[in-house]
Amino acid sequence: MSLLRKKSLEHLMEQAADTDKGLKRTLSAWSLVALGIGAIIGAGLFVRTAAAAGGHAGAAVTLSFIIAAIGCAFAGLCYAEFASMIPIAGSAYTYAYTTMGELVAWIIGWALILEYALGAATVSIAWSEYFNRLLGGAIPYEWTHSPFQKAILSDGVLHHGIFNAPALLIVLILTLLLIRGTQQSAWVNAVIVFIKVAIVLIFIAIGWQFIDPDNHTPYMIPADQPPAKLADGTEHSYAPTFNHGFAGVLRGAAIVFFAFIGFDAVSTAAQEAKNPKRDMPIGILGSLVVCTILYILFSYVLTGVAPFTEFMLAGKEASVAYAIQNHMPGYDWLATAVTVAILAGFSSVILVMLLGQSRVFYSMSHDGLLPGAFSSLHKRFRTPFKSNWILFLFVGGLATLLPGDITGDLTSIGTLFAFVLVCVGVWIMRVRQPAVPRPFRVPLVPVVSSLGVLVCGAMIISLDKVTQLTALAWMAIGLVIYFAYSRSRSKHKGPADILPRAKHFE
Repeated sequence: MSLLRKKSLEHLMEQAADTDKGLKRTLSAWSLVALGIGAIIGAGLFVRTAAAAGGHAGAAVTLSFIIAAIGCAFAGLCYAEFASMIPIAGSAYTYAYTTMGELVAWIIGWALILEYALGAATVSIAWSEYFNRLLGGAIPYEWTHSPFQKAILSDGVLHHGIFNAPALLIVLILTLLLIRGTQQSAWVNAVIVFIKVAIVLIFIAIGWQFIDPDNHTPYMIPADQPPAKLADGTEHSYAPTFNHGFAGVLRGAAIVFFAFIGFDAVSTAAQEAKNPKRDMPIGILGSLVVCTILYILFSYVLTGVAPFTEFMLAGKEASVAYAIQNHMPGYDWLATAVTVAILAGFSSVILVMLLGQSRVFYSMSHDGLLPGAFSSLHKRFRTPFKSNWILFLFVGGLATLLPGDITGDLTSIGTLFAFVLVCVGVWIMRVRQPAVPRPFRVPLVPVVSSLGVLVCGAMIISLDKVTQLTALAWMAIGLVIYFAYSRSRSKHKGPADILPRAKHFE
């Protein structure tokens, strides 16, 4: 059987039209925009901003956000065309199956695990940090950090992490909510989105008056910047190429790129949108525009309130609360409010990431590339409940045992790779099937799609070698699974075959 066998658009549209036994169509355009904002504004803004500024970009992290947003804009336009044309769950995986064939679809589906599952794990780790801060540090360091982490605390003793218990707890709660139903999850997400956007705006408005211009000078980190001290007693050097200057800004863009991954999660819910041809472009591009504006303003205020070097020593995980408590006297109440809102915001991000991953798995299982358990729908709730439980074990395990910086960078590289293939896919589809109706069309193809590939590719190159090699090893594992299991069990034998429908279980 050919490795490049493709799905036909006709059969995809037939699958999308199955509203009786498929996923339930309950999401409006506003729900999709809120879904996107819910996934976008989270750990990327409240945690990765400080990591990028402190280690690589300095105050110029605002430029990092602009570069990342440009790459996302190119990819977002391509996602919008696909989502309006192919309203099926699965996001980039489904688009690749239609344009580039099964092997490429498998590769991108496997890469999306780095985006959604690891993304959920990364945010749950940040959730744990803020939750413990809200409790005044009541939970010992050992039970809120992975066994790979250590730090010298105020008692002067070097502590080693054992198990991140709060991270596992939040993943469990949100898994139960997702099993209950997409519409209920969307309502909860909409309320959380309102709260956290309000808090971001309040921080920008109040923090603006505490900006110290000296913190924005120099704007980019100079090559001779003295090393920054770290919590474990070591130092971070700014001498390497990607730790200062414009190269540092580019590396910062790859790091804060994590902050934008939510908008493409909207495309995973295409099969649950009421009017996907109209609403999917609105949801994808609308959420991206709103969040980009907030990100630039937020990062400008945060790096103006506190010097970027402080984020390497303290406050890296809980950077906003740290900046308020140490550089905005009289606003301790805001630090508490921000922490509560961030906890809620992180919860919505994890929710959407788990939703997106389960829908990708649903499509891959529906095609026979994964076991049938991943596409088993609950008879009452019509949600892929078995997939949700499997994801709980996987994501919960990662969140409890791995540090957030490792999972965050792997999430970014998996997302960037998916974006590159989606940009390529739009161009291929324009050449091979130009007559297919497109409710939304990317302007200036192939210019826009090519720029998307170049910008996202540059951010992949800027990531550290360990992250690149780890991602490469992950893809190698995926290929072994494909050739050992998935290829022979594929339900798609050719362009004329109709895929069987998912089974239902009590």
